[in-house]
Amino acid sequence: MVGSLRRMLIGQALPSARMTHERLGKIQALAVLSSDALSSVAYATEEILLVLVLAAGGGALGLSWPIAIAIGVLLLVVAISYYQTVHAYPTGGGAYTVSKENLGTLPSLVAGAALLTDYILTVAVSISAGVAAITSAFPALEPVRVEIALAAIAIITLVNLRGLRESGRVFAMPTYFFVGTMYLLIGLGLARWLAGGLISVPPPTPVEGAVVHNLTLFLILRAFASGCTAMTGVEAISNGVTVFKHPEADNAGKTLLWMAGILISMFLGITFLVHQVGITPSETETVVSQLGRHVFGVGPLYYALQVATALILLLAANTSYSDFPRLAMWMARDRFLPRQLANLGDRLVYGNGIVVLGVIAGLLVIVFGAQTHALIPLYAVGVFISFTLNQAGMVRHWLKLRTPGWRHSAVINGAGAVATAIVLVVVAATKFTHGAWFILLLIPTLVVIFKAIHHHYQQVADQLALTGRWPVMMHHHTTIVPIADLHRGVIKAVDYGQALGGQLHVVTVEIDPEATAHLLARWAEVFPNLPLEVLPSPYRSVTEPLLEYIDQFVQQEGDYVTVLVPEFVPAKWWHHLLHNESAWALKLALLYNRRDWRGRFRIITNVPFYLSR
Repeated sequence: MVGSLRRMLIGQALPSARMTHERLGKIQALAVLSSDALSSVAYATEEILLVLVLAAGGGALGLSWPIAIAIGVLLLVVAISYYQTVHAYPTGGGAYTVSKENLGTLPSLVAGAALLTDYILTVAVSISAGVAAITSAFPALEPVRVEIALAAIAIITLVNLRGLRESGRVFAMPTYFFVGTMYLLIGLGLARWLAGGLISVPPPTPVEGAVVHNLTLFLILRAFASGCTAMTGVEAISNGVTVFKHPEADNAGKTLLWMAGILISMFLGITFLVHQVGITPSETETVVSQLGRHVFGVGPLYYALQVATALILLLAANTSYSDFPRLAMWMARDRFLPRQLANLGDRLVYGNGIVVLGVIAGLLVIVFGAQTHALIPLYAVGVFISFTLNQAGMVRHWLKLRTPGWRHSAVINGAGAVATAIVLVVVAATKFTHGAWFILLLIPTLVVIFKAIHHHYQQVADQLALTGRWPVMMHHHTTIVPIADLHRGVIKAVDYGQALGGQLHVVTVEIDPEATAHLLARWAEVFPNLPLEVLPSPYRSVTEPLLEYIDQFVQQEGDYVTVLVPEFVPAKWWHHLLHNESAWALKLALLYNRRDWRGRFRIITNVPFYLSR
């Protein structure tokens, strides 16, 4: 049943030979890997205004335009820097790979922790922002915003489990619908502004008793840091170069430049129009929604804008679904994350990473109530940590290789590293009390966890290495069959035990004397020449008497004991709920009990008997 449901939801397994056919062209890849960056246009301007509106009763809102220009310049520098990363590291991996090869293990782990955190927050923030766009147009849905967000995460997770090309087909149209709608909004708004028909809204009425802050440098820097959420997702293409069709690096580089151009033009266009109209943030309606009503009026175009915004914000999470599993795969291969995250699934995607991402993002949505403004302060710190480490690593890369044009490239990456490091300090300082402290604490914690995982894998490798002491050869073998009843599964296990050779002992632990007497009588009829040994258990424990009995046959190294555990396997999954599963409990007890060295010479073998109905 589980297999049939899996095939229905995810699809038939794909052969490894189809890996190259699952790659994406530039048009599809732009939709899959740029939806996160492009979607930030829907809330980046609003994040700037939410800070500036605090100053002088909103009198500082005019600073939104110069702040947006500064962010646009920084975005261009970072995009050019990542363009160089794409060509220098065409196998992908982004900041993690660049840091590992040029800065060392610790910086690479910091970059990995920052990126993984950012990808999780991207899903939570994007979905929450998408739900906000829906509830702006349909306020009646506000009470169920968390449920809508969780449903969206489940759908996107499922689509990504179906494969890369499948997600590309699903998400391409909404992404380009959003881009087209936003350009229509900007174009019509600019045309009306040039014609003098774009009427400004009246300034907001000061709320009596509201706290008014002075316009300080700190407040301006805080607004700048909030607006830098427009830069999230810029690194996604450099992390996923291998998803592109051949030539991978060239296609990825061109797509990155396309994305940067579209993002900068839309962000500046929206901010300029919002500045000209004088729109202020509202608790019940997004800034983009207000601008849409002002330019389009309340009609089909306005609702098309809201639908496009909601779709791109909901689907912006898809960028993380592409990059999080791939980064987790790289780190798992380096033994800093569980190995299961490196497994390629049936549909040629890293399904375990996709599921982990969906579950953690869903928990964040529940904890923060799908509120974008509650999640945004956690968002930009990890992004700029990865930006800075990536570009610093690229400077070291050029200094080591000194290929033609390396000075020019090093200057670009160096300028980007300095700029993003400054922004990182600004973001961390201005958002520290608003939640950035949590990310600054979480990243070192994750690094410690990564190193602990790596230490465990290193210990396992050392103990399993052929260079160590070889196991003692078997010189004495005993087979023990523990039973609680007599049935066909037990007979199968006894027959198998006799075929193994060596000494065979069949034992039962006495819990109920009457049941034991009845079992002995039946046993004598079926196996008259094979004694059934009874182990007393005054405290009704099955495991302890059995372990003591087994260990008496291991007196020295090389004395091996094979424990055959008979069990019947029900035909239906729900039949397991009707049985006590004592065989499973016994196997776990035997497997994980390691009281002394004797445990190294116990072998547990399962002997199943399959029921047909």
